[in-house]
Amino acid sequence: MTAENRQWVLSSRPRGPVTAEHFGWRTQPVPAIDEGEFLVRTLYLSCDPAQRPWTEMDTYIPMLPLGEVMLSGAAGEVMESNHPGFAPGDLVSGVFGWQDYAVSDGGTGIFPVTKIPPGVDLPTALSLFGVTGLTAHIGLLEFGRPEPGDTVVVSGAAGSVGSFVVQIARLKGVRVVAIAGGASKCDWLTTELGADEAIDYKREDVGARLAECAPDGVDVFFDNVGGEILDAVLDRITIGARIVLCGAISGYNDFDHRPAIRNHYRLIIRRATMRGFLVFDHAERFPHAISDLAAWAAEGTIKAEIDVVDGLERAPDALSRLFTGGNRGKQLVKVA
Repeated sequence: MTAENRQWVLSSRPRGPVTAEHFGWRTQPVPAIDEGEFLVRTLYLSCDPAQRPWTEMDTYIPMLPLGEVMLSGAAGEVMESNHPGFAPGDLVSGVFGWQDYAVSDGGTGIFPVTKIPPGVDLPTALSLFGVTGLTAHIGLLEFGRPEPGDTVVVSGAAGSVGSFVVQIARLKGVRVVAIAGGASKCDWLTTELGADEAIDYKREDVGARLAECAPDGVDVFFDNVGGEILDAVLDRITIGARIVLCGAISGYNDFDHRPAIRNHYRLIIRRATMRGFLVFDHAERFPHAISDLAAWAAEGTIKAEIDVVDGLERAPDALSRLFTGGNRGKQLVKVA
């Protein structure tokens, strides 16, 4: 075992795009474990848009203190254990942060450590069978509730959650309109993931294209972006529409200047619902969701697009890619 634990710590609070300058690199000794604890060697890190708000404000977790290891989901191997539930060699996922080694007691609350089942590779465990796939399944099917004949619109559709939502909606036999940035992503969404239409928000008028792609209106909107795109979709919703708020990445880099939402009155006249959700609140639904996802993966009707950056030293750049459109599908960092 190496004698060093490389770490990225939060050194300053971003005011604008998050970059490597907001983090500090340090090395520490590999930590020792106490009774009831185990040592995990990090193999992969998960990059998720929610990490950006964690650096600047209290969200569903307290704001990350300066000088602390940057938080992130991760997967790794148990190296040493004084915990009855975990043994050396176990592959696990949890919030271990941007570092080579982490000590855990198994976790409580919304971020418990879980064992990765035999036969599931770590990237898939962090994407299709992780928070990403669970969010897409539960958010769309439990709260969006697509029905035959519906039109489902997905923003951030080429991202980790959005790409799964597109595929799950397609499996439910509804019309799928995907919104993403760039011609190549839009082509991928229609030719490989099965979206009926794709709107390139970088070069097209989203409102005008929605009128073309969803002439009868939008029945379900799965929103990962917020801002102007949310406002444009609200202007096209049908009576009884369901808007599922999963993320608002368009405003994460500048909370003080987020675009105003002008069309919220449409919720009233269309008798629609708009609901935010966190997948961690719905753990009782996880087994059913994983069963569905596993069956679809075995059939080859759903697939995980995984974008891997090599090296812990590149973790800040990998996180930044989520906000510049540099990634497609799930963004991971391969640590070891």
